[in-house]
Amino acid sequence: MKSLSRAITPLALAAITTIAALPAAAQTSTSSGSSMMPGTNRGYMGLNIGKSDFRAGCGTGAFACDDSDTAGSIYFGSMFRDNWGAELGYVNMGRVSRGGGDTKAHGLNLSLVGKAPLTPAFSLLGKIGTTYGRTSTTSAAGSGVAAGSDNGFGLSYGIGASYDFTPNVAATINWDSHDFRFAGGRDPVRMTSVGLQYRF
Repeated sequence: MKSLSRAITPLALAAITTIAALPAAAQTSTSSGSSMMPGTNRGYMGLNIGKSDFRAGCGTGAFACDDSDTAGSIYFGSMFRDNWGAELGYVNMGRVSRGGGDTKAHGLNLSLVGKAPLTPAFSLLGKIGTTYGRTSTTSAAGSGVAAGSDNGFGLSYGIGASYDFTPNVAATINWDSHDFRFAGGRDPVRMTSVGLQYRF
């Protein structure tokens, strides 16, 4: 929980800004019959909070090491059809201690989304896409952990489920994997999360 405020604060500010703009966006969507993404309709936004799982390793020596922190994401999406859509979002995996220093990762994600309704309210979700990630690592000498910053595109994918409380509000549970470039090489960071989704 040490990075709870660091992970939530930028996401919450982005969510508040977006919610403030929803009335105008909804009016535009209603009048034009489309979402904010060209060529799509039935737009939505969501906010997820959960736990990250870093797979970058602890290095050597008697340094403190953990692989999990509070993580979160905010995203916007639109559906091409009832079962296919696209999402654009920001993900923050938090910060973990390893090699006598800290490692953090965050990035922008673009994904193709598939939705398989099992009942009128309950659906299974799947996604695949790419994340442009940025990472930063500090470490102690002799720890075996490479220090430095890196960035670049990597594979992302995930599965999940959603439950509709109303036609506009749904709860989601997700498991996602994002491939990040660290100073010492490329490693996936996973996130398990729950969240709320608003459709407009």
